[in-house]
Amino acid sequence: MPAIAAPVPQPSAEPRTEPLVFAAVCDWAGVVRGKAFPEADLESRLAKGMGYTHSNIMMSCFGPILTTPFGTGGDLIVRPDPAAHVDVGFGAGPAERFYLGDIQNIDGSPWECCPRDFLRRAIAALARHGLHLTAAFEQEFVYTGIDARPGDTYALAAYRRQRGFGEALMAALRQANLRPDSFMPEYGPRQFEVTIGPEPALRAADAAVILREIARGLAFRLGHRAIFAPMLEPDGTGNGTHIHMSLADAAGPATHDPAAPYGIAARVAPFFAGILAHLPALAAFTAPSVGSYYRLTPNRWAPVHANLGLQDRGAALRVAPVFATARESAARQFNVEYRVADATASPYLALGALIFAGVAGLDASLALPAPGARAALLPRTLAEALDALEADKVAKTWWSETAMSAYIAFKRAEIAHLARESPAEICNRYADIY
Repeated sequence: MPAIAAPVPQPSAEPRTEPLVFAAVCDWAGVVRGKAFPEADLESRLAKGMGYTHSNIMMSCFGPILTTPFGTGGDLIVRPDPAAHVDVGFGAGPAERFYLGDIQNIDGSPWECCPRDFLRRAIAALARHGLHLTAAFEQEFVYTGIDARPGDTYALAAYRRQRGFGEALMAALRQANLRPDSFMPEYGPRQFEVTIGPEPALRAADAAVILREIARGLAFRLGHRAIFAPMLEPDGTGNGTHIHMSLADAAGPATHDPAAPYGIAARVAPFFAGILAHLPALAAFTAPSVGSYYRLTPNRWAPVHANLGLQDRGAALRVAPVFATARESAARQFNVEYRVADATASPYLALGALIFAGVAGLDASLALPAPGARAALLPRTLAEALDALEADKVAKTWWSETAMSAYIAFKRAEIAHLARESPAEICNRYADIY
């Protein structure tokens, strides 16, 4: 009797899937990394986190660990934060499902190199002055799903031809529990800008990370990219990340006084004076890539001096206009915009450093410069920014000696890694990542 052949398994057109959740950190390179776990294990993972190692924080934006003081030893955990949860569906296929979290020691205490802990400590330092900060990140990017066309600057035609990407992005951001504010074609070819509403400092930094990842995730599903790199070509138009800040105390908004110089209330003026005083060092956190400094050059609508300007888009600190007429509404709308930043920065490090600099200004009762006063030049390279950070004795107190020295080595290794590449090649390298 002939043998009966066993049936050949047929591949399923739709394999069974199990939802996964990604536990992530936005690290020193401004890259979101981590591990995924089954959604069924969510409760236990919120409690115990996911394994991590010290040298993971030294992963360059290009992938390899170029240098590390931590070696192969040690264990840490990434603990997902329920307040930073994203679950956004885009129709067919897996959703964007992730938690942002903190890097902790295995006993649950904050790890000294954790970006979110850096920001939390800055927030606590500001609170000792009876103040808290609200922020909003305004982010520019290039969307590859539209052809570049002459005359598209701020044009309805450019808005029309992005084929609904903006509306889908607004819906996805709202699904991620953010508050979309605006979407617009920008100055450069295929360039757009998206903003979300202001939030308390930690939530604002989380929101900045979420916005970038939702934009990238949506573009990916449409077969395109949302590129946040500061420069796509050395002589092109830059993508900036502008950070809007306002301060409040227990009584309410504390930043605005229409009778004061620049409209900045005397109580908080030292905060912004501190940012100006430490701006060369701040650049190492807020413009932390080699490519960042191709943007920070004259005639690019980007800052080149450590200055404060009234409604001046070429200033490092810009006092934003107020469109409200009622005094109470004006006080709530009034904010100061920091423009020496881009999306190669971790929002936690960028905003944390700004707050620490502001607290240093409050501690020292610094005064704002007189209108028209001569301002120092910003660093012209990342190496100059790192030199300024190392030379700034106050800035070096914002972090532990271990964390600060590791961060400076991390960034100097990035410079060395690109030393033999041309500006065009460097722009391409960052555009591949961001």
